[in-house]
Amino acid sequence: MKTIAFFNNKGGVGKTSLVYHLAWMYAELGIPTLAADLDPQANLTSMFLPDTRLEKLWNQEQQQTVYGALQPGISGTGDLATIHVEHIAEGLGLIVGDLALSKFEDALSECWPKALGADERSFRVLSAFYRILLAGAQTIKAELVLMDVGPNLGAINRAALIAAQHVVVPLAPDLFSLQGLKNLGPALRNDWGKGWKDRLKAAPQAFNLSLPTGEMKPAGYVVMQHGIRDSRPVQAYQKWMNRIPQTYREFVLGESVDKVPSLEQDPHKLALLKHYRSLMPLAMEARKPIFHLTASEGAIGAHANAVKNCREDFEELARNILDSVQYTMGA
Repeated sequence: MKTIAFFNNKGGVGKTSLVYHLAWMYAELGIPTLAADLDPQANLTSMFLPDTRLEKLWNQEQQQTVYGALQPGISGTGDLATIHVEHIAEGLGLIVGDLALSKFEDALSECWPKALGADERSFRVLSAFYRILLAGAQTIKAELVLMDVGPNLGAINRAALIAAQHVVVPLAPDLFSLQGLKNLGPALRNDWGKGWKDRLKAAPQAFNLSLPTGEMKPAGYVVMQHGIRDSRPVQAYQKWMNRIPQTYREFVLGESVDKVPSLEQDPHKLALLKHYRSLMPLAMEARKPIFHLTASEGAIGAHANAVKNCREDFEELARNILDSVQYTMGA
């Protein structure tokens, strides 16, 4: 099983839409996939499920959401509740997000320093996301877990990211995304990565817990929403695109930078994705990925060609990510 987080502490770069479309694409490629909504805003969940279904999941006495699974540990009455995986399609399941997840932030913040003292409850709390992902993946025999997280460097994201083997960074070609790279790189490598390894050394074997290793290996970046004019990025976008390879190497990979390739030639670039602005509202109304849109849903003329291009783009990206995380289909 491969766990892949999609993360940038700059919001508005299309991260949730990226996870949504990739989850559908991997399921189509025959890879059992679990999408996990670990963002307290629950936007990924709202893309997958209609309000009528969400209301039932959120209002049941035993909430069938990620927060519901956490409640016994938060209240101190137990560890994890039974993990519910919502069936979306053949080979595709969802760990349902919940706005109440933000209540978990304080417990995670409190337990981070206490884990250095080998406090058992702290390890149970800090490893809760990881163990939820394991249980959810086992439920549907998922080979890929795609994690959507919020755009911040808070305690919830720290616990989510240490559960990830790999991290894909979605970017927009602008100053804010580059600044996000400068922030998240040191967090992954030092504050979170090294910090979690220090805590693992303090964890007694007697806990008998499945604990994440905190690998968080950078798998590459995806440039989203770039402007095109005459098949070339407009000048304002090009300025920031040119800076991405160096910034990624320096801050995310921690490499000394002498000479770097252009963005087009950068092996760490997983894709340059179009925005598909006009198609996204159609897809959201139909509650399906863009590449599933049909003529009856408005995908006619130029839109039909864009739907075809979208499928090709996402299939290529999906395969590039598999190569980066060293997943072999059919193995």
